[in-house]
Amino acid sequence: MTAPIGIALGDVTGIGPEITLKALAALADDPGARFLIIGDPGWLDRANRTVGVTLAPWAENAAARVTVLAAGPPLPDRLEPSAPEAARAAVAALREGAARCLRGELAALVTAPVSKEAIVRSGQPFVGQTEFLAELAGVPNPVMMLLGEDDRGRWLRVALVTTHVAIRDVAAQITRSRLECAIERAAAACRELGLCRARVAVCGLNPHAGEGGQFGTEEITTIAPAVHAARAGGLDVCGPLPADTLFYHALRGEYDAVVAMYHDQGLAPLKMLAFERGVNWTLGLPFIRTSPDHGTAYDIAGRDRANPSSMIAAIRLACQLAEKRIRAA
Repeated sequence: MTAPIGIALGDVTGIGPEITLKALAALADDPGARFLIIGDPGWLDRANRTVGVTLAPWAENAAARVTVLAAGPPLPDRLEPSAPEAARAAVAALREGAARCLRGELAALVTAPVSKEAIVRSGQPFVGQTEFLAELAGVPNPVMMLLGEDDRGRWLRVALVTTHVAIRDVAAQITRSRLECAIERAAAACRELGLCRARVAVCGLNPHAGEGGQFGTEEITTIAPAVHAARAGGLDVCGPLPADTLFYHALRGEYDAVVAMYHDQGLAPLKMLAFERGVNWTLGLPFIRTSPDHGTAYDIAGRDRANPSSMIAAIRLACQLAEKRIRAA
């Protein structure tokens, strides 16, 4: 791998620095990967002393395995959880990482957790990292895919039609074009992962997938036509299917990916299955972006208690995808 993997450090008053360091220490046996951590060096150094890994001092030459880039002025040594300074620094790191990916200086971007609430309170409009990166890249309708495996090696891969949207607004945002985009990108993701097939199942929006129009008509007017169009385009897709049974069949291996209509419909089963190992992969960006599937965990930050498993999985997936794209180029 030529270009390094970028890691945006997230909100430094959360567990981002800790899980980043623990993950890189756990991946130390991979001799080919290089990493550029984008965030405050002082907070990273203090986290390094807390968790007791051996990555510091950070090398400054471009050939080093781990280097650090400050995306802004130094942060104060002490900050309250979700402090505005930390929130603004997290956004600056995201912006810097995206810019470097777009210039081809990074092979992928892994993003540590941020707090949407803290960022908005700091005076910056913000819906989520997925939407922020898509806007920087000029990509409409990015698709969030969450994937993870349980302790028996069973996978769920869930692509979302809508992401950070209030439940009352979900139905209005489910359009045929967005559905077709989510289906196509879910199938493409299966192929990029190297799966032997790309069979996609699509959830209904309403209970029992609308029960023939008794509980809503979105399945008839919008979802089914999108599924039929995708199938006519050559994709192996079925639906709409009742969400309360679909995930059972997906876990049994009958489907390779599921397209869910809204955030909690897809993420509740995924997090039940792989809470500590889930990965968020943004589909549709012109660069690879992954992240751990959890939040800032302010309550345990700085205590050496954070589990890095999801960050390890996110970094591994970013490396895997980057290697495949390099070989395919």
